[in-house]
Amino acid sequence: MARQPEVFVRELDPAEAQRLVKITRTARDRVRLRRAGIVLASVQGRSATEAAAMFAATAQYAREVIHAFNDKGFAALDPKWSGGRPP
Repeated sequence: MARQPEVFVRELDPAEAQRLVKITRTARDRVRLRRAGIVLASVQGRSATEAAAMFAATAQYAREVIHAFNDKGFAALDPKWSGGRPP
């Protein structure tokens, strides 16, 4: 199996970085906290594998979170819960 290429978060301006740190300190939702932590670890230069290990997640999940954050920004940190019984 080939090694996955490393993925990192895009360059953040200081306001975005500060907002990300605030989310990691104040988030009450576990999913949002985990996703923000993975993104923050990537900003600090850790690989997706290292960030995943910090938050007991898979490396693939960390890559998906990082790609989603690069595409959608802070909206990617919020969980997309769907309510009700599936059709």
